[in-house]
Amino acid sequence: MRTASAVVLPAAAISFLTRIPVGRLVEVDGATVARAAPIYPLVGAGIGALAGLAVDVASGPLPALAAAVLGLALLAVVTGAMHLDALADTADALGGTTRERRLEIMRDHAIGAFGATALVVVLVFEASVLAATTDAWSAFAVAGACARWAPLPLAAALPPARPDGQGAALATHVSGPAVLAASLVAGVLAFLLRGGDGLAALAAAAAVIIVLALFLRRWIGGTTGDTLGATTELSQAAALAAVLVAS
Repeated sequence: MRTASAVVLPAAAISFLTRIPVGRLVEVDGATVARAAPIYPLVGAGIGALAGLAVDVASGPLPALAAAVLGLALLAVVTGAMHLDALADTADALGGTTRERRLEIMRDHAIGAFGATALVVVLVFEASVLAATTDAWSAFAVAGACARWAPLPLAAALPPARPDGQGAALATHVSGPAVLAASLVAGVLAFLLRGGDGLAALAAAAAVIIVLALFLRRWIGGTTGDTLGATTELSQAAALAAVLVAS
């Protein structure tokens, strides 16, 4: 059983958070994805380090901002840009005047004015911060770990805003002990990678969680897959900024 978990749970976390096709090797369901929650920060740190390494390597021959853009593009490829898509859908729902209309807008994957604006603002912000950050690989690794941890407390704290979808599956199955374990993993990774800067990044991600929890409870009465994905993207931006400011 332990051997199976050692294979299935990492595969579940990787297949849920990226487009790396490891899910074909094992059977993964919603409950398994939730049980893999403590591994999310590890996966986030890995893909963040990969994107940050690309920034560090490219920043020699290329201007720092261009290198940062390449790193963000690599991250989008590895993750399928799913958190960016979720951010755009959530932002577009800001135009809805009722809870039902907001949830309806989130189901429509066409990107509107709010969504496009949110993408531009967040990507330009992240690229600018990365361009000014030393050792981008470790900064992005910390941000990736914090960002993939951030949706878990939110999913555990708020009810699903609708009974179906990824948000409902995660909120239904994720447990308090799994969230605590993921929090511990994220904190240890942040400290080992960047010391006090890493803890500042974790605190910034926590601040995003608190603000969004208060907002989402009033706005749509809970979480959806899109709002959890938006939490990931906003926490990543906040964590990157915190590393830069604290360093």
